[in-house]
Amino acid sequence: MKRLGAGILLLLLLTFGFLSYRWIKHRRDYAITDAVFIRSERMVSLSFEVGGKVEEVYKDMGDYVKEGEPLARIGVEDYRLNLEAQKSKLASLIAQREGLRLQIDRLERQLDLRVGMSQDSLKEISAREEALTKQIKEMALQVEQTKRERDRLENLFKEGLIPKQRLEQVETLYRSQLLKKEALESSLMEIKSLHSRMQKELRASELERLKVQELKEQLRAVEEEIKALRFQEERAELDLKRTELLSPVRGVVAKRFVSPGDTVRPGQPAFSLIEEGSYYAEALLEETKLRGIKKGSKAYLRLDAYPELVFEGVVEEISPASASTFALVPRDVSAGEFTKVVQRIPVKIRIDRGELRLLRVGMGGRVEIKRE
Repeated sequence: MKRLGAGILLLLLLTFGFLSYRWIKHRRDYAITDAVFIRSERMVSLSFEVGGKVEEVYKDMGDYVKEGEPLARIGVEDYRLNLEAQKSKLASLIAQREGLRLQIDRLERQLDLRVGMSQDSLKEISAREEALTKQIKEMALQVEQTKRERDRLENLFKEGLIPKQRLEQVETLYRSQLLKKEALESSLMEIKSLHSRMQKELRASELERLKVQELKEQLRAVEEEIKALRFQEERAELDLKRTELLSPVRGVVAKRFVSPGDTVRPGQPAFSLIEEGSYYAEALLEETKLRGIKKGSKAYLRLDAYPELVFEGVVEEISPASASTFALVPRDVSAGEFTKVVQRIPVKIRIDRGELRLLRVGMGGRVEIKRE
């Protein structure tokens, strides 16, 4: 019995020694801490860009969403009516613009035709006026010559040197030339009157050109208004699309802030999403355990929520400052009162293996980091 008891005691001592050796070796090979928390690099806060009453909520906290998948929708009726009103105004202005263009085109063609005809008529009238003026001058010379001839023959007739028939012939010629001169002068007056009327029509055509210019100014104003309305229409279409809130990333809903029936304003928080693949572990490692820890060191993580699962990762970053450096109320040792406290250094661990879909921001656990 003594031998058996001694053997059992020896076995227990050997087992204890072996386990102690393994525990000590494990502590030497790994930096271990329970101060580890799950974080996320990319947490997306979403809000509606337009205001209104929430009619539909498609996702809740913890739901997975795809990129571009709808999360919620507000009432669209007001935005739809606004878009229809903008389209109606735009259609009316476009019709008005086309009408002005047709009117301007018609007036310009008519004016070009009228001005061309007036200018041609003025040239023709001016030529006729010039010809009649010359004819009248020539006829005036003929009348003057005939009058002198008539006066000379009249004196000769009184002296009985010529027959009366000769005097009557010259008198008839003189009267005929006077009548012809008067007819030419009458024609010249008509031509001058026609010339004056054509000039008035030409000036009226120029006034019509001013009217066309005014129409062109109206057309430019309408086109500017159309540009402004097109911008408003695009804005109305965009507002209508914005009534549905879409996920910009693939991930999980961390928080929902709205419910059906709520009235929201632009910019008011609606959802908070955590992007898939953005999880990492932040370990607050004691400064005395930093030996052999560097970027790329292997890490093994067990979470309190899933103690049977092991998540693997690598050290991605070691903070250049302790966690207390950025505390809201930093420790003040300027008065000389000092108690030595082991500082903790934040270490960022990228998790790349394990059931990543189970991770939740804020979870705690235990991490073992392999020393190099």
